[in-house]
Amino acid sequence: MIRLDNVSKQNGRQLLFVEAAAALQKGEKIGLVGPNGAGKTTLFRLITGQEPPDEGQVLVDRGVTIGFFSQDVGEMAGRPAVAEVMDGAGPVSEVAAELAALEAAMADPDRADELDAIIERFGEVQSRFEELGGYALEGRAREVLAGLGFSQEMMDGDVGALSGGWKMRVALARILLMRPDVMLLDEPSNHLDLESLIWLEQFLAAYEGALLMTSHDREFMNRVVRKIIEIDGGSLTTYSGDYAFYEQQRTLNERQQQAQFERQQAMLAKEISFIERFKARASHAAQVQSRVKKLEKIERVEPPKRRQSVSFDFPQAPRSGEDVVNLRQVHKRYGSRAIYEGLDFMVRRRERWCVLGVNGAGKSTLLKLVAGATEPDAGTVSVGGSVRMGYFAQHAMELLDGDRTVFQALEDAFPLANQGSLRTLAGCFGFSGDEVEKRCRVLSGGEKARLVMARMLYDPPNFLVLDEPTNHLDMATKEMLVAALAQYEGTMLFVSHDRHFLAALSNRVLELTPDGVHQYGGGYTEYVARTGQEAPGLHA
Repeated sequence: MIRLDNVSKQNGRQLLFVEAAAALQKGEKIGLVGPNGAGKTTLFRLITGQEPPDEGQVLVDRGVTIGFFSQDVGEMAGRPAVAEVMDGAGPVSEVAAELAALEAAMADPDRADELDAIIERFGEVQSRFEELGGYALEGRAREVLAGLGFSQEMMDGDVGALSGGWKMRVALARILLMRPDVMLLDEPSNHLDLESLIWLEQFLAAYEGALLMTSHDREFMNRVVRKIIEIDGGSLTTYSGDYAFYEQQRTLNERQQQAQFERQQAMLAKEISFIERFKARASHAAQVQSRVKKLEKIERVEPPKRRQSVSFDFPQAPRSGEDVVNLRQVHKRYGSRAIYEGLDFMVRRRERWCVLGVNGAGKSTLLKLVAGATEPDAGTVSVGGSVRMGYFAQHAMELLDGDRTVFQALEDAFPLANQGSLRTLAGCFGFSGDEVEKRCRVLSGGEKARLVMARMLYDPPNFLVLDEPTNHLDMATKEMLVAALAQYEGTMLFVSHDRHFLAALSNRVLELTPDGVHQYGGGYTEYVARTGQEAPGLHA
């Protein structure tokens, strides 16, 4: 359906693709992976024709429809979310628009003399609309929006009133409703809560078209894709299998290549040593010559490209008292909506609570109450002795000083730290080389999140309260964070939609449901085994 033939592409001074080749066949589900800046988004733009290749060609079969979801959703305002979604449904939305125009024309007294022609055309357009499933379209649009977490009010409300994250979901819903032959999805798992993510997984599993997508969520990738295309060093390499298979295979390939490289280096060293020893002796001249020629002809094995694996040994947090935080008979309302009515909840030292619940269940509210960012209407929240709290929430990113560089922001927080360790810290969170000189005001949401996280963990508090800490983090940074937090000896209370993060780090689960608050001993994995569901809003 789509083929890249010897495609080369340069972006400024950076070579993204050098004679790269890959194909997407009918019904295939492929994950696109590669380090940040390797060219994943550029590849999507080449396929959609938004950018031309410098050399080679991108071939798309005639008549193939492509739906492209990117993080850049553009402006949306002035109509209900459901209308915005239906508008993206391809040919059927154009037919719907003509149908509406014809209905208006039939009711227009100034066009009475054209009525017969208008009625005839209306009949034709109406049957085409039925053929395309137009009358079922609104129902399908609402189904998709509900799957992505929208309430009926949000579907019917002005799309312009929604936050950036919800507008992303509207843009994603447009592509899903369109059901094109090929879907290109750039980070569709960003901004989704756990329930919506699992719904999307099931939707994509049942989707019969071809799919090419990127995602920083390994569990999501493993469940959706059956093939991986890796972009690295300008070339595209295809692996047949899910993300876990790709990781194993790549490690194996790297080991084999390293072994080949070492064997060849040993052989070359032996040959060079022979040539050096005997080059001055006339009796060995012929042998020396033949070995020199042999060396010139040998195709050199390259050592495997070393991936920068980031790791950082975070210092241990000071010990807190046994009772870390205690909520007693807490009541909290927003307007007429009661979030908590008499909540009792206690966190003890070294417990790692993950908080689960559908949108609006009060997950972020609980974290705000614990962190003191909001007050209870009644009841008490008491923090224990010697507790030093670190609170990470999306709004923390707004507190960065836009005029300071990344490195200065770290220096401001830790004036006594040596520069080397701060550079290592910056590198762990994805700021290498000149990136530490970027001003905070030009950082993307993901970069800001990484910087705030770095500042919090360099001198870690003994109680971490984290609201969606993995939003915007790529897989390598997530892996580093999971490894670092696995060694962390403090206490944690967190909300995350990343199942790998939940399973690796929780040892308690707090479930917020309409029929009450439930506490489970054991982490997320035990919770799934016990309840038979991966999230409270889903029932197996």
